[in-house]
Amino acid sequence: MILYEYPLQERIRTYLRLEHLFNRLNQLMARMDALDHHFALVSLFEIMDVAARADLKSDLLKDLDKQKHTLEGYRGNPAIAEDALDSIIADFDQRFSALNAQPGKAGQALADNDWLMSIRSRIGIPGGTCEFDLPSYYAWQHRSGVSRQEELHQWTSTLAPLADAVRLLLKLLRDSGSPQKVFASAGQFQQNLPQGRTFLLLRVALDATLTLIPEISGNRLMVSVRWMRLGDGQRPQAVTDDVPFELTLCA
Repeated sequence: MILYEYPLQERIRTYLRLEHLFNRLNQLMARMDALDHHFALVSLFEIMDVAARADLKSDLLKDLDKQKHTLEGYRGNPAIAEDALDSIIADFDQRFSALNAQPGKAGQALADNDWLMSIRSRIGIPGGTCEFDLPSYYAWQHRSGVSRQEELHQWTSTLAPLADAVRLLLKLLRDSGSPQKVFASAGQFQQNLPQGRTFLLLRVALDATLTLIPEISGNRLMVSVRWMRLGDGQRPQAVTDDVPFELTLCA
């Protein structure tokens, strides 16, 4: 199965982008090649760009606090294991405290590192990090993989509270939905959303062997999925067959 996710609110869009960047960063840092570590820094700087939003930290803190209070409401429910509930609530407390303890925006400590910022200012320029532009960076790339890896872990540790908060909130959000099997008649599917609930994320799962691509749109009232297939020249073309897939609405 191949899974596509579509955010129905802007802040969830930001969380998904951050999760994607953190996953990529961790994969690149785990390798030892200098080129992988170069693109790990690219990912690090992209995270800083996304995290520069003034309201990101406050949004995360509000969501963590809101979810914690929602979970508190399950106390005394015989269908809920108290030990598991206590553990999840403790996780939210820990993530909230760690993020709240960070001064300023996420990544502020990195922004105060002049050497990193000199690389950041050049890395978006084609070929801007050549040895004649940034000799100190060129020398850093020739150090041992273990040495570079240690520094990368040191720099990214300042973003750990942000990464942990995003992952915890998205995990809880994904767990809130139940997949349902649906059909796109002649390649098109549309569903009105139940009123009284605010859905934040749409998940679409498809058999990967079908080699189809979803064109998804949605708002607070309805969602629609149109299935496409790459044709000549990699141009997407609408399919006219019935397409079975799984749909999950997460609130």
